[in-house]
Amino acid sequence: MSAGLHSLALIGRDTKIAADFFRECVMDRLTEMEAFATVVDQGGFTDAAKKMGISKSAVSKHVSSLEARLGARLLNRTTRRVSPTEIGLAYYDRARRVLNDAGEADALVTSMQSAPAGLLRISVATDFGVNHLSPVLGEFLKDFPEVNVTMELANRYVELISEGFDMAIRVGELEDSSLRARKIADTTRRMVGSPDYFERYGRPKRIDDLNNHKLLHYSRQSSGNVWKIPAPSGELRQIRTAGWLSVNDGQSLLNAAISGLGIAYLPSFLYADALEQGLVEEAIPDLPADIQGIYAVYPPGRFTQPKVRAFIDFLVQAFANKGPDAW
Repeated sequence: MSAGLHSLALIGRDTKIAADFFRECVMDRLTEMEAFATVVDQGGFTDAAKKMGISKSAVSKHVSSLEARLGARLLNRTTRRVSPTEIGLAYYDRARRVLNDAGEADALVTSMQSAPAGLLRISVATDFGVNHLSPVLGEFLKDFPEVNVTMELANRYVELISEGFDMAIRVGELEDSSLRARKIADTTRRMVGSPDYFERYGRPKRIDDLNNHKLLHYSRQSSGNVWKIPAPSGELRQIRTAGWLSVNDGQSLLNAAISGLGIAYLPSFLYADALEQGLVEEAIPDLPADIQGIYAVYPPGRFTQPKVRAFIDFLVQAFANKGPDAW
């Protein structure tokens, strides 16, 4: 072997030795920290040994090695009990944090490599669920046969965690900032009525003119029969009238508008086809568009379950070419 190759071989060997030494040091430190933290958690060496699945003498050796390396006594040992010293208690807080982070890192890798499976519980408003989510669900289930979906169609605000839902699809401003959210599309809200209605009652030219028209409302809204409409000036105007009809279903409001019963304030994912077919027209076309996001929301956490992540990715792709008006 030439001198140059011999030198490279030595360098390679030394690098491997250094890497192995570093890895062993890190592992030794984590093992020592785990032994110490488990002793504190369990209140003694015997129960800690059972918890870790090693001998009592091994646990004692790890803790003694940790104390020697740190140059401090971490535990008060008596014949009856073991308790952390003041320094030991401070060290325990940091050590437990490191061990928890390491455990979550392992769980994250395992979770992200797992195939989506299990029961996926979804909450979605009836309007969007019936018209747009239901038609694409079959494709998702074919792609992920190990996932079972339970979808609740309801025009109410659900508490995801307390009611046991994995995720929900919500339209408009998100009220609960503690939830994680990902936008899947945009929709536009506009006031629409039938050509027959406008022929009989005239077309409003300004927002104030709506007070003289028959309005169709969503029932059970927290704001009551109030429409918040963007004005040409940029301000948000509020219009409150009793109207002819209130119902907790957007499709029913659209049907009522098509029948000439009045003006409805609806999202584009409901009225788009009717508008294109000439069944309804915009009440005041010159008003600014009221664009709202459609979001997948799910509980907070360090990582997302594979079944939830897969479904959200699917929705983003399925509705990539939708909105704000193109529905």
